[in-house]
Amino acid sequence: MKKVFAFVSLLVAAVMLLTACGPAATPTPIAVPPTAVPPTAVPPTAVPPPTIGSPEHPIKVLFVPSVDANLIITGGQVMADALNAATGLTFEVTVPTSYAATIEEMCASPTDTMAFIPGLGYALASQQCGVDVAFKAIRYGFPVYWAAYIVGRDSTYQTLADLKDKTWGYGDQGSTSGYMVPTVELAAAGVTPGAQVQTGGHNQTVTAVYNGEVDFGTVFYSVPLKPDGSNAWSYADYLAGTVTPEMYEVPAETIPNCAPNEDSKKLLCDGWRILDARANIRTEAPDVVQKVRILTISQAVPNDTMSFSPDFPADVRAQIETALVAFSQTEGWNSSIGSSDFYGWTGIEPATDAEYDMVRAMVTATGYKIEP
Repeated sequence: MKKVFAFVSLLVAAVMLLTACGPAATPTPIAVPPTAVPPTAVPPTAVPPPTIGSPEHPIKVLFVPSVDANLIITGGQVMADALNAATGLTFEVTVPTSYAATIEEMCASPTDTMAFIPGLGYALASQQCGVDVAFKAIRYGFPVYWAAYIVGRDSTYQTLADLKDKTWGYGDQGSTSGYMVPTVELAAAGVTPGAQVQTGGHNQTVTAVYNGEVDFGTVFYSVPLKPDGSNAWSYADYLAGTVTPEMYEVPAETIPNCAPNEDSKKLLCDGWRILDARANIRTEAPDVVQKVRILTISQAVPNDTMSFSPDFPADVRAQIETALVAFSQTEGWNSSIGSSDFYGWTGIEPATDAEYDMVRAMVTATGYKIEP
């Protein structure tokens, strides 16, 4: 037994000795993934916005809806095409739904909008967002215009005081001549109208008076022309105080003969030409002068403006201003904003912001805010 135990012990020792003297076992390698290196981030190529005045970013040309929108669109496109030919810029003609909408659009599009807006609209827009005037309208030599208070020719009204409690028709609350100036003057005269009817425009106001739907209306007024084409009275006459109420109308003896001319482009009274808002409905109401008369006119108001949105590029603006002055001296002008059916601008002159301080004073005095 001792011999067996000794033999086993000797065998185990020999095995251990052989194991210790053999080569070391090679460990199984562990796969280690390579360190992930993120690719260098490459920013996408920035695409510059379309240039203002390009076909992809046209300049918006806004016209307030004071006369028939179809006429504005047609005549406005004549202007846009002429400006495009002169500058290479692209223009988009738009007629917003109201004076308020025009102001809103100018302020909402500060870099690419130009607009033809009346004094009140300009005064409000300049205060609201910095809209800047470039030109004012000239109408037959006048840098100003007036509001006309119109009534039925057979009515008994003779003064503003007679309009107390009477139904008043006006085009739009954003209209200088149609609403703001009459509002201030009626209040100053102690006259509170009765019902007020917003007609939608000067043409519609004349129509409302013509049809007896309102007792009186307020619209734009321009001085009539004599048969030789000269003004019935001048701005100098007005400033000198020599213009009498009888001179607001054409001579009384010519009124029975007032009618559109052969091509219906003018409203004539024995050669005298009507230029106030009544002329705008001459085709549908040829006897408008026989049915509607001017009661009186307001104080003088600075003419309408051509203004730019607050951040309009100066270099682009300069191109447009030069082209617009040149266009005003062409026949195309008379088919556009110079047409008596459009805005009746017979020319333009540079304007300054200070010229519209009197309108701002009216806004401040009344606390007026344009209704959306």
